[in-house]
Amino acid sequence: MKNEAHARIKINKLLEQSGWRFFDNENGQANILLENHVKITQQEVDAWGNDYEETKSGSLDFLLVNSNNKPICVLEAKKEDLHPLTAKEQARKYSMPINS
Repeated sequence: MKNEAHARIKINKLLEQSGWRFFDNENGQANILLENHVKITQQEVDAWGNDYEETKSGSLDFLLVNSNNKPICVLEAKKEDLHPLTAKEQARKYSMPINS
């Protein structure tokens, strides 16, 4: 059984391959936030390594934003043996307090 960290790593790669950005670069501003309106640094990501579940600060769910930095999608990573509706309901709760 793959754990949630594996799901997050897979989601990271898929988002980046699709043109989403965790960091500002020559293609534009970061449009993936791991916490509402908080940008992370490459140094922080490197420090997490492959063990996201041991991270003590902040929510590591994915918030995708548009070019005006307005939220358009909340993604929730879960380990493979959990039903997808578990993630859907948690993402729904996380999205409620986000100002759009």
